Amino acid sequence: MTSFTESDVESAALAWLEAIGWSVAHGPEIAPDMPAAERRDYGEVVLRQRLRDALARLNPALPAEALEDAFRKLTRPEGAELVQRNRALHRLLVDGVTVEYRTPGGEIRGAQARVIDFDDPDNNDWLAVNQFTVVENKHTRRPDVVLFVNGLPLAVLELKNPADEEATIWTAFQQLQTYKAELPALFAFNELLVVSDGLEARIGTLTGGREWFKPWRTISGEQVEDVGASQLEVLLKGVFDRWRFLELLRDFIVFEDDGSGRLDKKVAGYHQFHAVRVAVAETLRAALLRQPMVAEETGRYGAGPKPGGKPGD
Repeated sequence: MTSFTESDVESAALAWLEAIGWSVAHGPEIAPDMPAAERRDYGEVVLRQRLRDALARLNPALPAEALEDAFRKLTRPEGAELVQRNRALHRLLVDGVTVEYRTPGGEIRGAQARVIDFDDPDNNDWLAVNQFTVVENKHTRRPDVVLFVNGLPLAVLELKNPADEEATIWTAFQQLQTYKAELPALFAFNELLVVSDGLEARIGTLTGGREWFKPWRTISGEQVEDVGASQLEVLLKGVFDRWRFLELLRDFIVFEDDGSGRLDKKVAGYHQFHAVRVAVAETLRAALLRQPMVAEETGRYGAGPKPGGKPGD
C-alpha cells in the first residue's frame, strides 16, 4: 500500500466515475488561459456554456428571454448565508426555475424551466474534473475532484494519500471545512461531499459534522459489499451511478430547521435509500398502481416476494 499516492487515488476515482458514464476532464486543460477553456476566469465555478446548452435542450419551448432569466437566477442565488443559498439552489434543481417572458403579442407568461432531466440521465451533461482551481477573496484552492451536472458543481471529492499516516479521511474532512469558508461560491451549488484516504470513504452534506459523514456500503442495493472491497469504489459506483444520483438528489435530500434558525442539510444513508425504494414499489404493487419505469431492479432490502403477494392485494 505504501506505493500508492494521492494522485493514484485520484486517478482511480476518475476511472470508476468514467466507467459509470461520467466524462472526465483535467482542470488545467479547461482553465481560462487554455485553448479548451470553459471558464472566463478562476472565479467562475459554473461551466457557463454547458449550463446554457442544458437549459436550451431541456426547455425547447421557452424563448431565449426565459432561458436567460433561468440562467441568471441559477448563477446568482439568493440568500445571506451559504446554506440559505444552497437550499434555494437545491429547490431550483428539483422544482425548476420560475421564469417570465413576453409573447409576440405582448402578453407576460410564466413557466418552470427545467435544470435537470430526472427521467433520462442521457439528456444531462455529466463531467468529473480533477484539480479544479478556484480563486475567491484572494484564496486559491484546488479541490481534488469536482462533479458537474449540466455545468453546475454538485459534488466535491477530497482525497488523501493512503501511505501518509497523517493524511486521513478526517484531514480531508477538515480540508473541506476550509474550502467552504474560503470558496462559498463553489459550495453554494454543492449537494454531496465525499472524503477518502484511498482505504476508507465517507459521504455527507454541506452542514454535516464528522459524525454525519457515513460509509456507503452497497452498489446496487442487492448486498452489502465485502469488508475487503474498496470503500471509495463502492461509494462512487453506489451513489454516483447516474440513475441513483438523480433519485438521491430529487427525493432523498432535505433541509431541516430546528426552530433556532439553523438549517441542517441531510441525505439518506444507503440502507434508508434502498429500503424506501422497496417500500414504495411494494406500496404501488399492493395498491394496484402502475409502477414508474426504473432503470434497474430495486435493492433487496425487503423480505422478497411472499405467497399471495399479488397486485392489488
